[in-house]
Amino acid sequence: MASGLTPDVRVHRDADSLAAATATALLETIGAAAAGGAGCSLALAGGTTPGALYRRLGSAPPSPIGWGKVEIFWGDERYVPPEDPRSNYRMAKEAWLDRAAIPPESIHPMPTHFGDPNEAASAYEATMRGSFAGTCPRFNIILLGLGADGHTASLFPGSPALAERSRWVVAAKAPADPPVRLTLTLPVLNNAERVWFLVSGKEKAPALARVLAMGKPEEFGPPAAAVRPANGTVVWWVDQAAAALLNLPGRTPGPDG
Repeated sequence: MASGLTPDVRVHRDADSLAAATATALLETIGAAAAGGAGCSLALAGGTTPGALYRRLGSAPPSPIGWGKVEIFWGDERYVPPEDPRSNYRMAKEAWLDRAAIPPESIHPMPTHFGDPNEAASAYEATMRGSFAGTCPRFNIILLGLGADGHTASLFPGSPALAERSRWVVAAKAPADPPVRLTLTLPVLNNAERVWFLVSGKEKAPALARVLAMGKPEEFGPPAAAVRPANGTVVWWVDQAAAALLNLPGRTPGPDG
């Protein structure tokens, strides 16, 4: 979302219809890329709202998509073992990835077995460098959530990670359990072809309204407002509860909302 542009906000009735619409759009976008002979790189989000999307994808009929051309990464991860119930990887794996015909070698979870999370961040950056050419990865789609405090991925208000401009992945502290996280940095998020925010629930309404009202990022503004790809697009997939405080003349309603 560039400064001065009306945000692309797509409002749906509730969290279930939001997940259904996003799942349809995601499969269509991946399918178009695969049909065109190109691969598709996707970074997954954690959290309740993306979880509903993954469950929808996991229960969908078999897809004709060439999953062998899809590379799956994560935007952030809690520094817990992969079998931990708090793991973003475990959530996506159980809800969706175990049911999809994606080759295991195309699924790249963030490592959490290093004694030092900074080493884990460096290892994940090395993994990404093996899949992306150039000075910064360009994901086809990055899925993000939005916290009630305005955070996205594991970029929390006041975090030193927000100032990172050279590394692709860093270890970060969160004011939540568990406190240690790995996260992609703003240079990676802002180099994406598409960023899709998934936001649901009335508790997110103030943060969503604040982020979308900002004409430009502020040093101490909500971290999500700093996600503005220079050569990409941002779509806000939201439900009516999250959109309750919005007054956007250019808002795009969903077919059910």
